[in-house]
Amino acid sequence: MRLRLMFLFIVTMFNTHAIQAAEPIQKFSLDNGLKILVKEDHRAPVVVSMIWYNVGSADEPGGITGVSHALEHMMFKGTSQYPLGVFSKTIAALGGQDNAMTNYDYTAYFEKIAAVELPIAFELEADRMQNLLLNSHEFHKEIKVIREERRLRTEDNQQAMTFEHYMAAAHLTEPYHHPIIGWMGDLNEMKLDDVKAWYNNFYTPNNATLVVVGDVSGPKVAELANLYFGKLTRHPSYQRKKQIEPTNLGPKFIEIHAPAKLPMLMMGYTVPSTTTAKHRFEPYALELAAGILDAGNSARFSKNLIRGSHIASHADTYYNLYSRYQTQFIILGTPAKNRTHDELKRMLLKEIKRLQNELVPESELARVKTQIIAQKTFEKDSIFGQAMEIGLLETLGLSTETAETFTDKIKGITAQQIQEVAKRYFRDNAITEARLYPSSQQGE
Repeated sequence: MRLRLMFLFIVTMFNTHAIQAAEPIQKFSLDNGLKILVKEDHRAPVVVSMIWYNVGSADEPGGITGVSHALEHMMFKGTSQYPLGVFSKTIAALGGQDNAMTNYDYTAYFEKIAAVELPIAFELEADRMQNLLLNSHEFHKEIKVIREERRLRTEDNQQAMTFEHYMAAAHLTEPYHHPIIGWMGDLNEMKLDDVKAWYNNFYTPNNATLVVVGDVSGPKVAELANLYFGKLTRHPSYQRKKQIEPTNLGPKFIEIHAPAKLPMLMMGYTVPSTTTAKHRFEPYALELAAGILDAGNSARFSKNLIRGSHIASHADTYYNLYSRYQTQFIILGTPAKNRTHDELKRMLLKEIKRLQNELVPESELARVKTQIIAQKTFEKDSIFGQAMEIGLLETLGLSTETAETFTDKIKGITAQQIQEVAKRYFRDNAITEARLYPSSQQGE
């Protein structure tokens, strides 16, 4: 299976009913700047309601990395009207679910609930958008939880630590240089005032998008949203400055020696996303390149590195075409028993060279296109998957047509275009390489 790591956070739920004809996305806006996007899906009497804030860890300056994620935690600590614990208990009592996620480019909150209960979800979200208590006692408790979360998920997980160090080396500019959860040093020094300032600056209706997908009527959702969110005041708009990675002047190498059970090799290249590509076909060609290397048992990594040469015990790719800035095309793997990092590197690069020097056969390209399109289709069969896609694209400043034309763009990519992006971006002097060695193992 192709590795997606932690960037998408998209939960795919499979529905046994046939996928209905795509409904258009209805767009509304309130006088205070809140954007509202509604997609009707009447297969079941349920709804997903999401609030997307146009701010994430990529917006954090040095010294307060992790503040977006810390605020996400604090958003569940209550308001005067709905004290600590009432939000989630209210949703659960109605048979619903609520949660949140922080990413590089956004922070999002959601409720899955019966459609008739949508007013309650709106009332709760509107209340905490501008009435959060941000209690000092609760902050000190929660920041300890976040530090422990970092210890468990990153510092005690050597693969995650390697990825974190890889990203810090690959990106010289701030946006994706630091981890979403923040550096431990910053978490140790974080103050409640840092979180309050973040909340006051960014949690405002004119920096948010309300996405609703399910058994609803678009105009009625807009009317309901105005009832609960319309009274909230807007703040000065956030003007994000464009940031571009400096020109790469040579390869970067990192070695990590840690008490890991297995070694790992991670290599990658800085590549364009849908928002930064100079040529519109590039992100889709890169998406297909990733699939050719690692999309199931018939993919090249599985066939040639794992089952064929037995060089790797596993090998994966990662590429996210939906990001605000330039991103990474990553290939990674674990050397098989009695194999070395150098042997694995040679084989991984051999597959990269094949993309550069040989056109992908039409039969192979058609198979991978079918797999990618099928995966996207299954995501659309979930109302949560639809809401995720709509909110993500809107928050990144991409049109909703981006999703609607995805299949056609994938179908239109040629073997020549895949070869072109491979030659343009997968250059030896532009590579970032990270090697994880178990503490007892010496570097080759």
